[in-house]
Amino acid sequence: MVSRTLAGRGLRGNGWLAGRRAIAYLGGMDENAHIPAIPPLIDNFARPITYLRLSVTDRCDFRCTYCMAEHMQFLPKRDLLTLEELDRLCSAFIGLGVRKLRITGGEPLVRRDVMSFLRGISRHLGAGLDELTLTTNGSQLARFAADLAAIGVRRVNVSLDTLDEDKFAAITRWGRLPQVLEGIRAATRAGLRVKINTVALRGFNEDELFRLTEWCAAEGHDLTFIEVMPMGDIGGEAERLGQYWPLSDLRADLEARYRLTDLPERTGGPARYVRVEETGQKIGFITPLTHNFCESCNRVRVTCTGEIFMCLGQNDRADLRRPLRESDSDAPLIAAIRDAIDRKPKGHDFDYSRQQVTGQMGRHMSMTGG
Repeated sequence: MVSRTLAGRGLRGNGWLAGRRAIAYLGGMDENAHIPAIPPLIDNFARPITYLRLSVTDRCDFRCTYCMAEHMQFLPKRDLLTLEELDRLCSAFIGLGVRKLRITGGEPLVRRDVMSFLRGISRHLGAGLDELTLTTNGSQLARFAADLAAIGVRRVNVSLDTLDEDKFAAITRWGRLPQVLEGIRAATRAGLRVKINTVALRGFNEDELFRLTEWCAAEGHDLTFIEVMPMGDIGGEAERLGQYWPLSDLRADLEARYRLTDLPERTGGPARYVRVEETGQKIGFITPLTHNFCESCNRVRVTCTGEIFMCLGQNDRADLRRPLRESDSDAPLIAAIRDAIDRKPKGHDFDYSRQQVTGQMGRHMSMTGG
């Protein structure tokens, strides 16, 4: 429990008081500050849960090889939460202390009427919610960038693994690089900060390491490299192992050309950051396999069907759709959320050691939105 976790730090307590002291210890607030009406979410390892990643659809207009099968069987639309249910769910989490909301998919911008949902949820900005953002493949940004900026979105993450048009078509199967690049330019024109997320894939984009770095520096985009994660059946264990490029090796390659300075910046998320002295840009490394980042995890993920996954690298989940649909009161929903947070594990099980994929998740990455 929280009280046992805190005992070694002289922060003994129980329940709400222990959770309050945990936040104070972690720098989240003054222990003597005004107590909110509803206790915030604290897991059993004294980690405040302040970040929700919400998938609004399992559908996507790409079929990236490490994310989903080419011929996906998507969910019946009746199984998806309605836009009204998504709003109610997010509002409950914000009331419980979530300060950052990231909208994901699939590709979130292919969800019908998604902008009406985003406009609605943006009412919480400045009133509990600090940041509303999204992760996208960029294909629809040319259409929606200006609208996103108008409702208070300030930055977006764009998944982009290559600047080679043929390779882009191959890895996304259905994607077109010029469309994505135009979407990124539209986001920049609208005043959105763009962070490029690049999955490090051995034998695919190793030769573009410096090109991607220099392009991001020239365009003013931050860049984060991500180790490929063992999720979903994309062609067997041998293919997954063949894709795996440890970011420790990638960083060593970068350091052969640039001077990298480690940054103390921590967002509660998985990335560790460096500054490239020659360009001044910031580069992040998300290393679920070569460096376990679970000790500071402040997030949970909810799928478009209302399942909450307390850890990306575990299969344990809880159903939030039933309390949403069975009661007009939020009390059962809040109770279900708290029960799920109580089951949040200490860490994930991803491992590529001994040349085999252990801790592999059977679900595709698109199911939980990364």
